[in-house]
Parts: sequence; structure tokens; C-alpha cells
Amino acid sequence: MATVLSSLVAGFLFAFAVVVMPGIKRLSDREFIRAFQVMDGVIQKGQPLFVLVWAGSVATVAVAAVLGLWSLDGADRLLLVVATTLYLLGAQLPTFMVNVPLNNQIQSLDPDGLDEPAQTSARRAFEPRWNRWNAIRTVMASLASALLILLMLRL
Repeated sequence: MATVLSSLVAGFLFAFAVVVMPGIKRLSDREFIRAFQVMDGVIQKGQPLFVLVWAGSVATVAVAAVLGLWSLDGADRLLLVVATTLYLLGAQLPTFMVNVPLNNQIQSLDPDGLDEPAQTSARRAFEPRWNRWNAIRTVMASLASALLILLMLRL
């Protein structure tokens, strides 16, 4: 289950990196802020399948790591430790330390109440940093998922 859920998260991050953010990049600053607010609002309101996959991935990867430390050895144990570390520290930690605070910052804005320079400033403070960290999360989650798949194939 850890492999499936972490792979779904990697795919979600990948979709944002290669489709969603490049797509809304073409919008005006006001439209960009509003579009991101709407998409993120679905997540922040606790969309049940998203919550199940996201929180489930963290829980199942952690449980797999704990169980694997007792039942695996050698290269298999190493694959699991590296995959867990990449996923939890490389994908999940930046989510809660960088991306979610940036999301909350954008959510707090009233794009219609901001003049154009303020909209531009808000977007510039958000978009490059959010995209950079999303790219990092995408790579880390994808590598972790690939390692978990490799581990499954070895067992």
C-alpha cells in the first residue's frame, strides 16, 4: 500500500509541476492568485480522497519502514531506508515547511482588493519558490516510489 499511495502522491506533484502550474502561469496576476486559491481550497477543505491518499502515504510508508527494519536485511533494508528518507524528508517535510505556508499566504489574499502592483508582488513572492520546492518534492517522491517498486520486485 505504501508504494501505491506514495506513487499517487508523486503523480499528483508531477501533474502540478508539468500541467497545472505551467497552465496557470499564463494567467494575469489576479487570475493566477484566484485560480491557485480555488484549487488549493479544494485540498484545504479536506477533500476526502486527497486526504486519504496523502495522509495514508505518510502512515503506510512509516509503518513499512518500521516493519521492514525488523524483517529485511542487506540491500532490501537499504532500499527501504533510502526510499523512506527520500519520501518523508524530501517530499513530505518540504510540503509542510514550505509549500503549505505559501499556500496559506496565498489563501489569505483578496486578489480583487489588491492593486496590480500588489498582485504582482504577491505572485512573485509565491510562484518561483512554490514551483522550485514542488519540483524538489516531485523528484523526491518519484525516486522514493521507484525504490519502493524496485523493492517489491526484489521480494
